[in-house]
Amino acid sequence: MAAFPGSLLEVPDGPGCYYPPTVLDHVRPGMAAFDEETFGPVAAITRVADADEAIALANQSGYGLGAALWTGDLDRARRLSRVLDAGAVFVNGMVASDPRLPFGGIKKSGYGRELGAEGIREFVNTKTVWIGPAA
Repeated sequence: MAAFPGSLLEVPDGPGCYYPPTVLDHVRPGMAAFDEETFGPVAAITRVADADEAIALANQSGYGLGAALWTGDLDRARRLSRVLDAGAVFVNGMVASDPRLPFGGIKKSGYGRELGAEGIREFVNTKTVWIGPAA
């Protein structure tokens, strides 16, 4: 097992690619962790002064799969969710897909939806056939 410097995590020897869970703090626009869509066990923390700055920075992104809001004020959550540029907004919960609900991103995070009644329509081709009166 190989250990990451300064980490208690070990990476197993052998085939495969491994990356330990990582928290990146003080992430700002211009940094890859802010400007690019990251996947894997990485949490990027961007510090902001208030909700308006958080929304502006979130909407600045070229991606928009999902967003999460954490608040005890549900009226505020409703207001903020309307102005967030994301395919899904989760309040007091992590972004996740649920087969009962349409799921998909906007901008560079995807086109269309999957799952739910709306999602199944993405996979069908509706055809219209109109036949006029016989001559």
